[in-house]
Amino acid sequence: MNRRHFLQSGAALAGSLATSVPSLTTAAGKGTRNELCFFTKHLQGLPFDQIADIAAELGVDGIEAPIRPKGHIEPERIEDELPKFVGELKKRNLNLTIMTSGINEVSSEQRTEAVLRTAASLGVKRFRMLYYKYDLDLPIWDQLQAVRPKIKDLVQLCDEIGIQPLFQNHSGKTYFGAPVWDIYSIMREYKPEQFAFAFDILHATAEGGLSWPLEAALVKSHRGAVYFKDFAWKNKKTATCPLGQGMVDEAFAKMLVKENYSGPVSLHVEYLEGDPKDAAILKEFKAAQDRDFKLLKQWLGLA
Repeated sequence: MNRRHFLQSGAALAGSLATSVPSLTTAAGKGTRNELCFFTKHLQGLPFDQIADIAAELGVDGIEAPIRPKGHIEPERIEDELPKFVGELKKRNLNLTIMTSGINEVSSEQRTEAVLRTAASLGVKRFRMLYYKYDLDLPIWDQLQAVRPKIKDLVQLCDEIGIQPLFQNHSGKTYFGAPVWDIYSIMREYKPEQFAFAFDILHATAEGGLSWPLEAALVKSHRGAVYFKDFAWKNKKTATCPLGQGMVDEAFAKMLVKENYSGPVSLHVEYLEGDPKDAAILKEFKAAQDRDFKLLKQWLGLA
């Protein structure tokens, strides 16, 4: 497809995503269940079939998997390995709901087109982008404007391919998207099907404190996925912890229910440490996943 078909293909993608993403179940029973998934970074090193088994046991709809440098699959191996991974998921009626990538531009170094075309051909509908970072010794606004052409090229390519780029908001003094408004000032120029947030309530809370509802409301139209994870302050830094034991407010889940949010919900258990190939550690990981998912479902009115 030629890139001159940008607008037409964008409209087609919007229609396909609108029909493929379930909407949140409300307390009143409206809508259908969201696509629930979890980030599999803590399962690094396990074979594809075992990761798929763990996801099936957990009772989710799919996974969010790191397919990036030092991830489950290196970009150089995408054509050979991703079909095997997706195949194991499909055997268990699971999706690769979100592919976490090392991509934030169209370049040969990132193998952008090969990675995204391979993923889309296997039915992957969305991917999380690699972040951008500011240099605090340079003008901030100029740096923000400098990423516009990179984003434009990436969005155009994704429109052609039929895959949605998601930008995760991080917390930290040098991250684009930490204050949310900066990336949103660019994102709002696109349809949400073309470019959206993977809205991370942990990082929004760490950055915004009590103002996280403002950030969540600002990007409401462009939430392509939401991330649930929790943290506590430790030595003036964020330390991840089990869901419900830190600063993240259950009210965010209630907000999503009230809005009848449509899109994937991804649980992150980044506080887990250890080698999952150790049976005892993997048992602890599974227990933690079960515990956090049980609470998350309660928050969302799905339990």
